[in-house]
Amino acid sequence: MKTLAIGADHAGFAYKEMLKTWLAEQGYTVRDFGTHSADSVDYPDYVHPLATAITQGEFEQGILVCGSANGVCITANKHAGIRAAIAWEPELAALARQHNNANVICLPARFVSEEAARAIVAQFLTTDFEGGRHQTRVNKINC
Repeated sequence: MKTLAIGADHAGFAYKEMLKTWLAEQGYTVRDFGTHSADSVDYPDYVHPLATAITQGEFEQGILVCGSANGVCITANKHAGIRAAIAWEPELAALARQHNNANVICLPARFVSEEAARAIVAQFLTTDFEGGRHQTRVNKINC
């Protein structure tokens, strides 16, 4: 099975911990980029190292969690080669993979249940990029 990168801020800490356990049960190896408690932190301190590890080829995919998913998504997308997408339903995760070849999924912990978070991550991890006309579009993303 694949090794995944995972990270969160304080608002996403509990979901990150839940997802790590669940992913291990599914056979994944997970590297935790932090945070390591529910104490208030600055999310870029955890997102930048995770995104860098993906762009350097250490991981193919990552999972980020924060309250709204906006901050972690914006930060991750500052890295060339990262295509981070926010998903609050499994269908959005599927489309992000199929059409955008998203390599980081961002979850809004304050707006989805734990069950939904697992379903979103499962969809993200099991959906393939469609390529074709979508590859042309993905090629135009980087500035």
